[in-house]
Amino acid sequence: MAASGKIVIALDGMGGDRAPDMVVRGADIARQRYPDSTFLLFGDVARLQPLVDKTRWLKTACEIIAAPDVVTNDDKPTVALRKRKSSSMGMAIEAVASGDADCVVSAGNTGALLATATVGLRVLPGVRRPALCTFLPTTRGETAMLDLGANLQCDANNLVEFAVMGSVFAKSVLGIDTPTVGLLNVGAEEGKGSETLRDAAAMLRVEDSPVAFHGFVEGNDIGGGTVDVVVTDGFTGNVALKAIEGTARLYTGFVRQAFRTSTLAKLGYVLASSAWKKLGQRVDPRRYNGGVFLGLNGVCVKSHGGTDEIGFAYALGVAVDLVKYHFSDKVVEDLGRLRQALGEVPIAAADSAAGAG
Repeated sequence: MAASGKIVIALDGMGGDRAPDMVVRGADIARQRYPDSTFLLFGDVARLQPLVDKTRWLKTACEIIAAPDVVTNDDKPTVALRKRKSSSMGMAIEAVASGDADCVVSAGNTGALLATATVGLRVLPGVRRPALCTFLPTTRGETAMLDLGANLQCDANNLVEFAVMGSVFAKSVLGIDTPTVGLLNVGAEEGKGSETLRDAAAMLRVEDSPVAFHGFVEGNDIGGGTVDVVVTDGFTGNVALKAIEGTARLYTGFVRQAFRTSTLAKLGYVLASSAWKKLGQRVDPRRYNGGVFLGLNGVCVKSHGGTDEIGFAYALGVAVDLVKYHFSDKVVEDLGRLRQALGEVPIAAADSAAGAG
């Protein structure tokens, strides 16, 4: 964060299905909500400038920077890396790496963003792999979940690091002082699951751990809000997330069909309109937009590519919260505390000693 207290947000102006219009309108909403934020907007100046000129709040707090190239949804990560220095996505990430911006937000290609951000920002000291994290509505409030696809296979150390990063995320974005963390498993009993899961659980149960470890949780515990943070490998997490999203769409479709079956059903829908409105607001996916690549040496937020300006503004809010909370510093601090509790030499210290030798 700048010494003036301003938060500088780097935006991939050309990323997303509805870019650049959605990006500009979303940034305008965010600027009203977060008046201490300013923006570096990367992309096609000829397309961006007229859009920014029409905004109410953004036009006084935005610098447009020309980016000659764009990462498309069809680009493979290797292609995106070749475009890193000339694309709107790559230049926005570089702004964070160089210290010109505090965070980067993009609605572009997920795989390309992960690859480009990992190379451009690198990982935090003590982090072996970054993880993709988001948060979901539950019966008790909201729950963070990671990894959602960045790492298809994980060992115990990876899961433990995800637990630490997820805990700090819940503190900064969800506002939970002492978030509980659970490992997703096929059963809640201690003897269940793979050796990897059991090893990770043993590490998280160590005395003086910075993580409030609940134990193992099952799939139905996610929506039940049993814990504040659900930790799993990227393969399982991605499958679980898609299953949750698909089930939500299924039931929404069933409800709509049911209220079209008769005149009385339609009348019932009208009479309960205020309740349906509250339900719609509670489960509105735009409110939960903003996946974060945790573990990078800089805040990088991935907005859903098909969102609108309201959803994009929520993703910008996630980025602002992480910057204000000094998320990266807290992750390094808590990882150090956990390794000390485990009697391990911190990775950064070990690397330094090896280099000196």
